[in-house]
Amino acid sequence: MNYQETLTWMFGRLPMYQKQGKSAFKKDLTNILAFAEVLQQPQHNFKSIHVGGTNGKGSSSHMLASVLQEAGYKVGLYTSPHLKDFTERIKINGKEIRRDFVIKFIETHQTFLEKQGLSFFEMTVGMAFAYFHHEKVDVAIVEVGLGGRLDSTNILSPELSIITNIGLDHTQFLGDSISAIAGEKAGIIKPNTPVVIGETSAASKKVFLAKAEAVHAPISFAEECESIFLTSDLKGDYQEKNKQTVAVAVENLRNQAWNISHENLQTGLAKVVVNTGLRGRWEMLQDSPKVIADTGHNEEGLKIVLNQLKELNARKLHIVLGFVNDKDLDQLLPMFPQEAVYYFCQPNVERGMPVSILVEKAKDFKLNGNSYSSVKEALAEAKLKAQPEEVIFVGGSTFTVAEII
Repeated sequence: MNYQETLTWMFGRLPMYQKQGKSAFKKDLTNILAFAEVLQQPQHNFKSIHVGGTNGKGSSSHMLASVLQEAGYKVGLYTSPHLKDFTERIKINGKEIRRDFVIKFIETHQTFLEKQGLSFFEMTVGMAFAYFHHEKVDVAIVEVGLGGRLDSTNILSPELSIITNIGLDHTQFLGDSISAIAGEKAGIIKPNTPVVIGETSAASKKVFLAKAEAVHAPISFAEECESIFLTSDLKGDYQEKNKQTVAVAVENLRNQAWNISHENLQTGLAKVVVNTGLRGRWEMLQDSPKVIADTGHNEEGLKIVLNQLKELNARKLHIVLGFVNDKDLDQLLPMFPQEAVYYFCQPNVERGMPVSILVEKAKDFKLNGNSYSSVKEALAEAKLKAQPEEVIFVGGSTFTVAEII
């Protein structure tokens, strides 16, 4: 198979949460443990930092990777989902995995993958770990896919665990209370391994403290540490908390004799996009009219993004909006401004919410606009309508943003 055929096989034959939702979610680690055995346990052959949480885990992973690159380390980075191409998920010092490695890896293990019935995510985790071992990285920053305790990435024995925050997202898999979700995320806290927690509530803090105590893991709460004031090329307001979490993580690594200077931290945060290629986080796509895209897609993430939009004091706001079908619109739509002009659309994935459903629901919350057959068409129309001093925002889903950057 060539690269495109390999991807088609990976995406099409096996269940994938990003496309299918709940039916792709596996509640155990059997498959990844079996695959790791076949791959000769690559996860034990490089140091790692494991990053979970509801919001900010992708940004925090990229920030930390950038800082460690600036400190001279060879840094693997595993994140999901991708925006444009599968290879974005697996990087070393900002450079995406080679396509020939992807092809060869699937070709070599195809029989096992078919027989064992691995999910897309499970095989991708195996590929990332094999690649990091093959390329002899000094350290890999590994982002949890979903939850923590039963996530395929949770076969790591990391130097440090990070949990950014807890919010009510993916409740159909992780539980419908903060403490239940915190329990799943706390599954990445390992015996005698330091853990940094970004933000807490009374309910989540209790869970984290109990788990850390049970496994003798030193625990740090970033929000209780001395605040840092460093700039980053990631401009969303929500990045302030991510920067604080990463700074406390760096302090923990220094305590383990990692050689990371304050200048490395400063430069690493300032050059996240340059060093890692991260996109879609409060990203300015055009200046006049201003076009901003952001992948925030749950209540906590969207609340901060919409507040930041409000602070722009735009004469008029145009919002290109599309969701996936497992989102609770009764929870999300009331946060959106009624005075904005809406361009409703459906992201082009199997899980994309039909635009007709979105339009009808939006009317309940007095959000008015037209529907469009694609995200690109919706954005094109918004650009036609918007005056130079007005603002266009594109969001609602990672997949909505992916189609226009």
